[in-house]
Amino acid sequence: MDGMQPHIRWQNIQNQDITPADVRDILFAVDDDLWVVAACVDRLVDDPDTQRSLLELGIIRSKSAILRAQAAPHIPTPDADSIHRHNEALSLYFDDAPDDAELCRMRAVLLHRCDRLSTFIQICKDLSTEEGDADDIDEEWEDDPWAEDSEVTPLPPRFARSFASQQQFTALRTLIQYHSTTLWPFRFVILDSIPGHTHPLEYREILPAYDINRVREQTPSFSSWRAGLDWVETPEVHAALHASQAESRVAVDLYQSKIDATACTEPLAPKDITSWYKHRVDIIISSTGILDIALETVQHGASHGVPDLDELGEELSLLSRLVYDSPQPHEPQDSQDWTLARWQSMEPAEVVSAYLAHSGPETVANDITRLVTPYLFVLEARAERAGSPDPALPTRLLYDYILSAPLSIVAAVFEASKPTLPVAHRIIRNDEDLARLALACLYGSDSRNEWSTMSAIFECLPSWEITPGTEDEADEADATILSLGSFVAPSTTRPRCSPSDLMLFFKPLPLVSLSRALDILDLHLESGEILSRWNVAAPLRWFLQSAHDVVEQRAWANRMARRTVNSRELNGKDEWKWLLEDMLKLSGTSENGLKSAFGLLSSEEVSSIFFTGLLNSGSFDIAREFLQHRHGKWPLSPLVIEDICLSVSREFYDNASSGNYKTGDMKLAYDCLGVPPPSERLIKERDFIEATSRLSSFNLLSRPGVLLSPIEIRLTKDRLSLISRVLSNTADAYKHTEVILDLLYKLGFTGDVVAEVRILAMLSDTALQSEDFTRAYETSKRMIEKVLNMSKEASSGDLDEAVREASNVCWVACFQLGRHPEFEDVEAKLSLLGYALQLCPADRLHDVLASWRRLEKEVVDGRRAYLADRTVTRPKNTTQPSQESCLISP
Repeated sequence: MDGMQPHIRWQNIQNQDITPADVRDILFAVDDDLWVVAACVDRLVDDPDTQRSLLELGIIRSKSAILRAQAAPHIPTPDADSIHRHNEALSLYFDDAPDDAELCRMRAVLLHRCDRLSTFIQICKDLSTEEGDADDIDEEWEDDPWAEDSEVTPLPPRFARSFASQQQFTALRTLIQYHSTTLWPFRFVILDSIPGHTHPLEYREILPAYDINRVREQTPSFSSWRAGLDWVETPEVHAALHASQAESRVAVDLYQSKIDATACTEPLAPKDITSWYKHRVDIIISSTGILDIALETVQHGASHGVPDLDELGEELSLLSRLVYDSPQPHEPQDSQDWTLARWQSMEPAEVVSAYLAHSGPETVANDITRLVTPYLFVLEARAERAGSPDPALPTRLLYDYILSAPLSIVAAVFEASKPTLPVAHRIIRNDEDLARLALACLYGSDSRNEWSTMSAIFECLPSWEITPGTEDEADEADATILSLGSFVAPSTTRPRCSPSDLMLFFKPLPLVSLSRALDILDLHLESGEILSRWNVAAPLRWFLQSAHDVVEQRAWANRMARRTVNSRELNGKDEWKWLLEDMLKLSGTSENGLKSAFGLLSSEEVSSIFFTGLLNSGSFDIAREFLQHRHGKWPLSPLVIEDICLSVSREFYDNASSGNYKTGDMKLAYDCLGVPPPSERLIKERDFIEATSRLSSFNLLSRPGVLLSPIEIRLTKDRLSLISRVLSNTADAYKHTEVILDLLYKLGFTGDVVAEVRILAMLSDTALQSEDFTRAYETSKRMIEKVLNMSKEASSGDLDEAVREASNVCWVACFQLGRHPEFEDVEAKLSLLGYALQLCPADRLHDVLASWRRLEKEVVDGRRAYLADRTVTRPKNTTQPSQESCLISP
């Protein structure tokens, strides 16, 4: 039956149904080698055993074609001289024997498939061992393990990339081992597929290496499942098959790799290998940020001879120290992203700062030793390699960091640099540099509250036994220190003197000057602690700037005496005594002959400033105790104490918002005058305060809606005008003559008769305006009496001038009241006009006489009318009015 023929049976069997027995039973019975080999090439099955049976059968049955071609008599044996003729003859043979040509082509395909099948089986074993489950094998690999190459990329490179991306390196190694020829052009594509976080040791076999003998990339040794190339795989046969005109259903080069743009067929030059490693490092850092993987990659390349990777390895090693070993911020959001590009763009000083950015006083010394010192050594070594040695580079960078660090960090560094430590264990090993750095950091700091830290720094400094030198050396040292005050003074070009600037100043100083500077520093630290204790702390540079400025020292002493009062309460006399002792200490001189912070002020001036501050605090009882119990030792004279009390009292007075001396600042001004024993000046000042209080009680206004302030009262030039305003604003004030006169005396006019006359004139005028003629007349008589008594006592030119001024005031007042038409007391009016005639200037006699005569005429006319009226009513009137009553002699 036809259905039982072998080729029909073979065609009726599906791929998935073929077994090794079918191959043996059906194909072995066919004698046609070409048909059998073609059947083996045509079938691709999933079962490895069946597939191997097909491949092995096809290889066996194609052997006859090789034998016939090799036995052809006209084909010469290939050698160096006849290779071309051999290829031509072999090509002609294949043209004449197309079946043998087709068998050779198919044999090449079967051999290639056989290699792939062996690789597939081995990979399956590798994956099974690696993952413990063969079912986890990549579906792409399992679906089509030995299919022909795709149109774009051959299968081995595609599978290699898949294994690389999944980090299945055992399978990848197997694939590369047996298909190196195919995969070699795609080595960098495969490497790029490996995730950046993968450790390079896992794929070290495929990383590029350098062949120092050939000065190019090292090529791997190629392995194969077979001992050597089959005859059909030799270049001669391959070329002959290409040249043959025999028609073929199978492409001879199917098993060859298809080269695309991603392939690299030639070994790389040294610089290209280096560039690839650098690019790989950039990819690892940018995609993962895992620096130790990048470092391991570079170290692997360097160990395999890749040139110019040493410096990159150093950079990565230093960067990894920064990322992994340096202290990290407490808050995650404060962390920074580091890349190699950013690292390489940083200046060395920035790198040092980055290493120690989060170091604390407890760790900074150790961090410098394990992080910064190796980095500085690398920089120095690079400078030497570059032909520009700079031995001072490490210390310069380290010193720059210290000069910019906070004092707490500086103190920790100095603690690890004490001269008592072994030199090898010290961070700063030069004693003179240690002193210079300390001076620059401390005098360049703006801190006012880290005195314990500053003292700790000073305790770490060396102490030199300086033998007394020549007088010139001592003068030179003192002159150097004096110039330091000018150096730290701010200017328009340099508003602030930084520690780095100060380091430039201290760097050339000799040992004698450094020792002198440390003595001054010791004194300044002690002074700074004292000022800080009393809440008037100053930066250390202030002591240099004020060393020859008495105004500045006096101002700071005043701040010390006064700010202490404002910022804290001193409990009792003992603390005030402590303050005085500290202020006097600051005005003294040290054992080395160095003046302290207030060295330009005398002890008397300092005591005066202290006593002023004490009074400003309002602690008058304590002030009295100082005067009573320290009288014998008190450096201030009674007159100075009196001046201070007056000055402080006036300060309280000027700051008072109310004139009432029973409360507020006015009370302090009044009570302050009671601290020293009474004196004329003190009493006069107290009277003025009482007068101010009295004036304030009348609610005088300086402008509409605003009461007159105490300071305005003091600054009023004509204080009599204040009394005038009281009389004008208070309706019945004129009635209280004694009160007004007492106010006059307390305003400072005690014994001033002219002022008293002026006030009496004001009182009389105010009473006149109020039509209180009786009180006006009584006040005028008192004023006239004052003027007459003053005239009797007149003996000098000055007094005569005062008499004239008082007389002018008096006669005007008398004249005004004496001629007032509504004042009905004629005798009083005539008396007032008579005194006006006596006291007025000559050029005013006419006016007064006119009023006198007019009043006299009125009196005479009145008398006559009165007498006539009496005559009519009582003809006989024995009583006659006295003529003398009409004329009152002035």
